[in-house]
Amino acid sequence: MKKALLGLVAGLAMINSPVYADDYIIDTKGMHAFVQFRVKHLGYSWLYGRFNDFSGNFSYDPAKPEASKIAIEINMASVDTNHAERDKHIRSDDFLDTDNNPTARFVSTGYKVNGNNTAELTGTLNWNGVTKPVTLEVEPVGGGNDPWGGYRQGFEGRATFKPAEFGLELAKKLGPAAGEVELILSIEGVRQ
Repeated sequence: MKKALLGLVAGLAMINSPVYADDYIIDTKGMHAFVQFRVKHLGYSWLYGRFNDFSGNFSYDPAKPEASKIAIEINMASVDTNHAERDKHIRSDDFLDTDNNPTARFVSTGYKVNGNNTAELTGTLNWNGVTKPVTLEVEPVGGGNDPWGGYRQGFEGRATFKPAEFGLELAKKLGPAAGEVELILSIEGVRQ
């Protein structure tokens, strides 16, 4: 009877104890994470680019994925489209105005699993002095031990949004097809 009572108490304690997600630092030093984008140029081709300097962290528990969260900060002057003169122009006040708006920040507000190995990550994007809600379609890539004794988890997220909502009129400069930008986050985090 005593053993059964102790087992019941232990079981109740486990049920009532909170579930803690693991914390991860996004691995930007090892070049295992990317913030990329693409936008149509005049409606004739895609212009691809990335931001080389960013940082962030996330929390994730596969047993309770709805508790997941992420925060990323991007150095906007680190834009790289593989063309130095174009990048200089993109940094100017014609486009990103990185002197006055040096960073962009995304902070999640929710994570909803869709059931087909995808999820919706909602959050706010602060860019160009404007904060708006953004939703990313997320696909967990995988997780496991690495060769250096650590544990890693990876995801890819995609969102399409209108820069005009953030005060950037790309369509006036690059044609109407540039009214939307696709953002791609490929992240791998190292568990802390």
